[in-house]
Amino acid sequence: MYQLKKLYNEELKAKLSEELGIKNPMLLPKLEKIVISVGAGDYAKDTKVMQNIADTISLIAGQKAVITTAKKSVAGFKMREGMPMGVKVTLRGNQMYNFLEKLISIALPRVKDFRGVPRNGFDGRGNYSFGLNEQLMFPEVVYDDIMVSHGMNITMVTTTNNDKEAFKMLELFGMPFAKGRVNG
Repeated sequence: MYQLKKLYNEELKAKLSEELGIKNPMLLPKLEKIVISVGAGDYAKDTKVMQNIADTISLIAGQKAVITTAKKSVAGFKMREGMPMGVKVTLRGNQMYNFLEKLISIALPRVKDFRGVPRNGFDGRGNYSFGLNEQLMFPEVVYDDIMVSHGMNITMVTTTNNDKEAFKMLELFGMPFAKGRVNG
């Protein structure tokens, strides 16, 4: 069993119940899924670069990433139906906890001049999103195998509809938030 999942089940549930005043354990906030996505931008026309991005995200996530395609054509964006637009992977269960543990303990501390993840990434429904500027902070990524340096968006979906509850849960997991206050 992964350390964060074990920590959540053995210690954090009791702390969350006490701090949030929730007596029913089924109402406690928990992580549902983590979605990692990359927009292709100018590289959408180059299939080799798109495959390289998908391979990199697959390495980071520990699960195969999917290349997403455009659902309809938009002339203003020079985009045609079926054209690759980005890469995404959805993590659940043990893979999700494994990625979160790696993100918190290994990847984020390796970011240069890191001052914490922003607190304003909550959407009002208990979900948290933030972006990373490059993929090189993850230890699995081999610098020589990368064709282009790209960032990624990470969204953490929780079972609660309250930003403060979701913030408290992520904070207890050890998410390094920047100094300030939470919106909502």
